[in-house]
Amino acid sequence: MRINRALRLGVGMIAIAVVATACGGDEQKSASESAESGKLTVGIKYDQPGLGLRNPDGSFSGFDVDVATYVADKLGVPASGITFKESPSAQRETLIQNGEVDYIVATYSITDARKEKVDFAGPYLTTGQSLLVRSDNTDITGPESLTGGKKLCSVTGSTPAQKVKDTYAKEVQLQEFDTYSACVEALRNGAVDAVTTDAVILAGYAAQYPGQLKVVGQPFTTENYGIGLAKGDTETRNKINDAIEAMIADGSWQAALEKNVGPSGYPIPAPPTVDRY
Repeated sequence: MRINRALRLGVGMIAIAVVATACGGDEQKSASESAESGKLTVGIKYDQPGLGLRNPDGSFSGFDVDVATYVADKLGVPASGITFKESPSAQRETLIQNGEVDYIVATYSITDARKEKVDFAGPYLTTGQSLLVRSDNTDITGPESLTGGKKLCSVTGSTPAQKVKDTYAKEVQLQEFDTYSACVEALRNGAVDAVTTDAVILAGYAAQYPGQLKVVGQPFTTENYGIGLAKGDTETRNKINDAIEAMIADGSWQAALEKNVGPSGYPIPAPPTVDRY
């Protein structure tokens, strides 16, 4: 009897495992499969003026938002079918891997380490790392000037601040927050001396607080922004690459940059070349 009971228990456990696996499989749709339903969930930043911003009325604006919307349209999903989901830097890979978003357009630099976890389409924009300081600051002119125990802020899950410490100013004190807007607020109230990330992001904050903040120095890295999606979803990656190339070719890319980023004074870069790796 004990043997039969053990056998029945073992069979029951296997059945449960099969059902759980099947359910899990149903949840992990490719972005192209999600698009067939007329709906997509897209990750963006909520706190980056000119790139990805949740406005007070609940709407969304910025270059990344326009790119995400253009891509969705090329996948067959209208703007009304998009649900935007906030995607902080430290959570981007997890959101993709867990199937909580179909793709992410959130100032997401393509790196070899990230490509081990997710796939990238693009790049759709090339920029470079720089520094944001208060307008009355005169002693910070670039990464090499972050001496004397100055405090440098960036966000958890991104690499810019550590890059400055490793390469340019080993004694700089690093401060990390969950969002760039928190870093900018710390800069405005004097809790930190500078904020570092990509120049196009910093330019948006400088435009948001005219006369209070400024971008200093020349960009000292090259960052290629890509659209992140599930590892192995080659079909959708190819479709998104096609959409990026179409956006550049038909003038929508240039128009979106001029509308969203141009007012900050940030120079509009040349269109990137898509890397179909």
